[in-house]
Amino acid sequence: MAIYRFRVSFEDYEDVYRDIDMPSKSTFMDLHTEIQKSTGYNIEASSSFYVSNDQWKKGTEIAYLPTSRKIEVGVLLMEDVRLSKFIDDPHQKFYYIYNFDRPYEFHVELIKILKEEEGKVYPLVFKSVGIAPKPAAAANFPVSSDLDDDEEDFIEEDSVVEQYGVDDEDEYAIDEGDDDENEEEGQEEFGLGEEEDY
Repeated sequence: MAIYRFRVSFEDYEDVYRDIDMPSKSTFMDLHTEIQKSTGYNIEASSSFYVSNDQWKKGTEIAYLPTSRKIEVGVLLMEDVRLSKFIDDPHQKFYYIYNFDRPYEFHVELIKILKEEEGKVYPLVFKSVGIAPKPAAAANFPVSSDLDDDEEDFIEEDSVVEQYGVDDEDEYAIDEGDDDENEEEGQEEFGLGEEEDY
């Protein structure tokens, strides 16, 4: 059986990557699971692989926990599709988005096709470089379901007034009608008048 070695790197953290050996008969769900085991993230998050070209342009989508809209248009499901179905190139690329709520984006590239070795258990993380960034804390990204019905997800105007002492009566703009008067006063004060001939 053939073994695919994929290099999985964060798009925004190029110095953090994993080389993962996957049996050719594995599904995209197997790869998704192995990537998240190697990063320590929660596997149960809506995610997608996209078949890509050398410029990482997204093509066919292969999804896990897709939205109902994606299901309606017939998106492929990770658990139903084997990796071998979309390996057309010895350097095949997949663009991978993990967790659409608070996404991390990855480049997944086939870097080698090997023969299965006796005594090795696959899937296998062949190489691990760098520490995966911590997932964004939920506290930093409140979602509407976390709020009570009576709570607002925006700052009330009154609270801004209380916090910063800003009042609607405070005026910062100079009335346009005063501009000419101010200019004339300044000219008189400094002895400036109409242009003189020299």
